Amino acid sequence: MNPSSRSLLAVLCLLLGLAACGPSPEAEATQTATSYTATAAAWTATFTPTRTSTPTATPTLTPTITPTPTETPTPTITPTFTITPSPTFDFPTVVVSVAQAHCRYGPSVAYLHAADLYRGDTGTVRGRYQNSTWLQVRFDKLSYFCWVSPSVVTVTGDITRIRYVAHSNVNMPGPSVLYGPPTNVRAVRNGDQVTISWDPVWMTEDDDRGYFIEAYVCQNGNYVWFTVGEGTLTNQFVTSYTLTDQPGCAYPSYGNLYTVEKHGYTTPVSIPWPAP
Repeated sequence: MNPSSRSLLAVLCLLLGLAACGPSPEAEATQTATSYTATAAAWTATFTPTRTSTPTATPTLTPTITPTPTETPTPTITPTFTITPSPTFDFPTVVVSVAQAHCRYGPSVAYLHAADLYRGDTGTVRGRYQNSTWLQVRFDKLSYFCWVSPSVVTVTGDITRIRYVAHSNVNMPGPSVLYGPPTNVRAVRNGDQVTISWDPVWMTEDDDRGYFIEAYVCQNGNYVWFTVGEGTLTNQFVTSYTLTDQPGCAYPSYGNLYTVEKHGYTTPVSIPWPAP
């Protein structure tokens, strides 16, 4: 056996001997634990912070209060009106200029008497008639309108601004409840002359005012409004009248006949007018 082999064998024997002479596994574990405990007791714990963190403040949200708008009342403006006065229309005035005159129920002398007028009586003009120059007047002493000829009054003011009164608005009193209209009314033409006749209507003498004719006739090419009554057909016994009616007008002639008593007129009777 060479020296190297002998040295290796010695090392192996030594190692085996040491293994056999060493402590048991339980003792070795106890020893190791004790050693770890002693070592741990000798340690001094030093805390080295990995990172010093500065806390980031989380902002606290303060709610923003949206104010509810306070309603500002809109003032109600009360307009102040400036009243511009309208000019007041002044009716033309009249003063009776004769000693005595008549105011009548219609715009001609043929109508019934409505009131007595005397010099100095005053009133205002309220209407005109389109077919005559007569004026409808409200006299201060009367409570109703009546008609007067401009020839018996003095007028102050512009009567051209006064309205015309339609014939249908002429206030003829009636119809009479005491007497009836004329009967057997007829008309006969002789050239330009038309004679109207009728049977008499009996009336008491006190009531009797005769008859009234209102007609539209053609004279000299003009369509003329024509009336005949008080002063002509004065009583119940005058039962005919002749008037002039010529050809040449655009409208046909015609007329109405009434009985008249002191309280007013009867209903009219149409005259059967003969053509020219």
